[in-house]
Amino acid sequence: MNHNHQKGKLKRWNDDKGFGFITSDNGKDIFIHISALKRMERRPKVGDVITYQVDKDNNGKEKAVNAKIEGVSEVRARPGRNNIRKRSKSNRVSAILSIVVIVSIGSFAYNKFAALNPLHKESTTPAYSHAAQEENRNNYSCEGKVYCSEMTSCDEAKYYQRNCPGTKMDGDGDGIPCESQWCSW
Repeated sequence: MNHNHQKGKLKRWNDDKGFGFITSDNGKDIFIHISALKRMERRPKVGDVITYQVDKDNNGKEKAVNAKIEGVSEVRARPGRNNIRKRSKSNRVSAILSIVVIVSIGSFAYNKFAALNPLHKESTTPAYSHAAQEENRNNYSCEGKVYCSEMTSCDEAKYYQRNCPGTKMDGDGDGIPCESQWCSW
């Protein structure tokens, strides 16, 4: 590679294909590829003055390398497209995992709060009027039933839980009997 910097004017440029030719000060045409201008703020235009070094390609032909467009700023090296794609995909996965963790923690905390908070229990249990409770007392009596499988309705299960000793109908201790059979809402 010729380490001396040379100067020439961009004679032809095919922007779609990313290559062109520089006419050097001695009148010789030198091939230039867009990769030789990788740190430039903009793509080259016909008529730009280019400073470059000369190297030979695999076929022994001269080409411009380490080129700069005079009067155009250089930009800091940007990460390659593959790195950007990997990073953005990684960021999406991290964001999704973060959301899943936050929702899981929130759901867990809400369920713990609901199970431990007596005010919440009262608000999830339907309010019974005195008349409804009186009606239930007239329809049900403690006949030794202790399990949900022996009940015929949610009202009966609630009556037994409130009024009869030894019932085994509130397995999770939340105050609502027979949730999986009768009292699920």
